[in-house]
Amino acid sequence: MKKLKKIATLFSALGALALTAAFIPENEKTGIAPTQQPANTNHYFSIQKQSKQTQGEAKTVRYDLTAGIFNWEIAPGKTVEAWGYNRQVPGPVLKARKGDTLVVRLTNTLPEPTTIHWHGLRIPSQMDGTEEVQKAVMPGETFEYKFVLPDAGTYWYHPHTNETVQMERGLYGAIIVEDENDPLTDGDRLFLVDDMKLTAKNEFKKPGWFLPRWMERHDGREGETLLVNGKENPIIEMAAGQTERWRFVNTSSARYFLLHLGGKAFKIIGTDGGLLERPRVDTQLLITPGERFDLAVGPFEAGETVRIESLPFDRGTGKAKRELFATVQAGAAKTSVANIPDMFQPVPSLAEPNAPANRHIKLHGKRNWTDGVDFTINDEMHLHDQPVRSGELQVWEITNPSMLDHPFHLHGFFFQLLEENGQAPAFKAWKDTYNVPRKGSIKIAWMPDERTGKWMYHCHILEHAAAGMMAHFEVVDKDTPIEKKIAQRGHHH
Repeated sequence: MKKLKKIATLFSALGALALTAAFIPENEKTGIAPTQQPANTNHYFSIQKQSKQTQGEAKTVRYDLTAGIFNWEIAPGKTVEAWGYNRQVPGPVLKARKGDTLVVRLTNTLPEPTTIHWHGLRIPSQMDGTEEVQKAVMPGETFEYKFVLPDAGTYWYHPHTNETVQMERGLYGAIIVEDENDPLTDGDRLFLVDDMKLTAKNEFKKPGWFLPRWMERHDGREGETLLVNGKENPIIEMAAGQTERWRFVNTSSARYFLLHLGGKAFKIIGTDGGLLERPRVDTQLLITPGERFDLAVGPFEAGETVRIESLPFDRGTGKAKRELFATVQAGAAKTSVANIPDMFQPVPSLAEPNAPANRHIKLHGKRNWTDGVDFTINDEMHLHDQPVRSGELQVWEITNPSMLDHPFHLHGFFFQLLEENGQAPAFKAWKDTYNVPRKGSIKIAWMPDERTGKWMYHCHILEHAAAGMMAHFEVVDKDTPIEKKIAQRGHHH
């Protein structure tokens, strides 16, 4: 009966959809010195602040990352053959300060090509980690990424090649960029939320016959093994009386994470592009694939237990059940030194909510009798969109007439939400990923700067991007003439 309901849901949704490195030209071996940031100091559940001695002048921070295959224990007695960086899932936390230069040497020991995309970082186009701007790093090869970190906040890194396989198996990690203006908290933790779709033998499940393949392409891949920082249902210890900074990153392929702490209130202090203007108190928060949110959480009472869970949310695939991801246990109390101010920093408005759009983007799909469905942007798969000029304000209206929500991600730039379904947002923030609700629309504003080159925007449900909901565009110099051209289909990475 359940299978019949899934079949009916699939064909209903399908019917609705259908009817309707320039810096390094080749991957060469590099002579960079070994990393001075060993991975074993990067503990996701408790992030150590940079010492006072390192605060001040900008410096160069170096890391070595090796992409490889290894056995990873996600729970006692439960081991998977993971793909990851430096034999851990997630990969090492990359830590630096605003203004530092980050140098990362990637060595590929996987059986296939890979790259690293630096999700959310405003870096040069040539370092963005897509195959539009660099040759993929082949097995046995090494590639060096190097760029300045202009913004404090929570970011992450992951491949931009064969993402549906490589990221599903564990290839991702977090980036923390600190700043002297960060609010004072008693602790700092990362929560990288993910899931895995496994067989009874803890092997990654591959959809067998055509219907499961169609459904995974249509819905996106969601697994029943729920992970926080590469572990299944971890128990986290926290001192009572403390207020901590919890940095959430949704690294999953398709899962929408409606965060709930058992009804406990928390303060939202930051998102994709850093701190908000002021903290916002809430008891639940939607975090879509690719998004980040920083929270001030606590204090809790000694002996208290807090469940980190996801509430049901229907993104067009049916309402998910309430799910437990981790449990926090409060121990003995400690004195708090936390200070969360009432105001952080202004977020200057780029445009008014009623500003006219100068680009219209439609997220949709169409029936494909071989694969079930193709996903499109302006009716094209892997669209080559029009260029934008440096210094010319962009106001984009993004509509979604499909039956599924789509998290929209813009590479290399932050945008501001001007409207969602015609309504102004409750607060201003710098974003690079935002949900476009089904049968709805959003309007965003962003400013192309002097970082000319090739960029992308796409749905961050990995299966949707792979199935066509991805666009390529170029930022050109302000004096470059732009001619209207017919949309072209491009390479999907």
